[in-house]
Amino acid sequence: MATEGAQVLLSVEAEGYVQSLERFELPEIGSYRWSKQHEYIEKLNMQAVVSAAAQEDEFVKEYFITYEKIPTLIYELITTEVWKDKIFQAFVDMDFQPKITFPIYMVLYHEATLINLLETLLFHREACESAEDSILDLLDYCYRKLTSLVARKDEDDDDPNDQVDVTSAAPSSPLDELEKQNAVLDFDINIKTVSVLRYITDHISSMPLSVMTRMLNTHDIPILLVELIESPPWSRRRKGKLQKYIDSKWQEIDHRDTFKLTKLEGQVWLALFQLLMSPDCQQKYDLSSYRKNTILKLRSYLTEVTLDQLPILAEMQRYLEHLSIMDPPPAKKDLVLEQVPEIRDSILKKYAGKWSKIAKKQSKTHFNPNKTDLKDQAKRWADTYNFDVLEGLLTDPPKCAVCGEPATKRCSRCQNEWYCRRECQVTHWPKHKTACNLLHDSLQKVKEEQTS
Repeated sequence: MATEGAQVLLSVEAEGYVQSLERFELPEIGSYRWSKQHEYIEKLNMQAVVSAAAQEDEFVKEYFITYEKIPTLIYELITTEVWKDKIFQAFVDMDFQPKITFPIYMVLYHEATLINLLETLLFHREACESAEDSILDLLDYCYRKLTSLVARKDEDDDDPNDQVDVTSAAPSSPLDELEKQNAVLDFDINIKTVSVLRYITDHISSMPLSVMTRMLNTHDIPILLVELIESPPWSRRRKGKLQKYIDSKWQEIDHRDTFKLTKLEGQVWLALFQLLMSPDCQQKYDLSSYRKNTILKLRSYLTEVTLDQLPILAEMQRYLEHLSIMDPPPAKKDLVLEQVPEIRDSILKKYAGKWSKIAKKQSKTHFNPNKTDLKDQAKRWADTYNFDVLEGLLTDPPKCAVCGEPATKRCSRCQNEWYCRRECQVTHWPKHKTACNLLHDSLQKVKEEQTS
């Protein structure tokens, strides 16, 4: 159903958008200028994905490297993360009741757009190198997100959508709905960081030495990845059936595909392979008794089925067998002046104790638009999130949100989810209700403002 050569942006448009990107301070998030940049980044993300999927000229990637804007993306990513942790939480604490919730949702969604764009760009070595020292900040960001995934599996095996009590008589406030959406977005963002981390490990030899040191000995990423292999948060059982998180959705797995590796699971194994088998990493990684015993747990997961799908892991299997009977040589102890990430710490230090003040001001300005601003925002949203244009960019037919079969029916309220038949739509409604109401109510308010 895709049109041949479908594009979101022309090359010259993408170049202008990339050139214009700038770093916004925390109090500016949600402003008119920030919103314009969000739209630029959203379109650049769409075009980058389209070009990569079609194996066409990836001009978006080239412009980000040429104009040295990848550090800007990383700065925006971490600033948005802090905004969600501090300002959004302050909105919840002060019981802010916005007239329209979509502008706040756009900030929450902004982090997902940024990590998705970085996932596409950092596949390439030159893009990772272009990140320069900010790659340390991105590495720490990935560590925080993966740690959150591990904690989530330990504490709560439920999908955030499952926590919506559709039978509750008490109406949810706008911020309650946003919190639920934020939980869903956060899980998807955390999952995306697996790919980003894998690309960093792939290109680690061409990065500052501090990246390897921080990854191996400061954060102990190999042990974290082993924990994810042992207790994968992207796999669960519902009513006795196995489900896996694939393409940003929970999908039921046929019993014949139980041991088939998903792309996400493959990313974890490839990252582990690079960190354990690279000669440079082996020299730097201090394999203590605890680390050795934890890593040896991987042997039970390297079955014939797994090796058939990723033959390269046979080399790691041999290494683990050798490791089990011999002590590894001591790590090479070089004197290293380690660089440390600065972005998050500098933001936290700059605005410490000011979160409530910033939240109160933003609640009266950026997230309290007048009628004129609302109409302008509605036009820009309609242009950026044009579902007909997005549909034309799909390389495959849309899939049913419930069963994964080819879909021909779309939710009439929000125009965002697809279904193959009415039964699937009815089944999915309890989970879809939150997002659907959020989009529908926001657009309805915009229409009312336009006609008044």
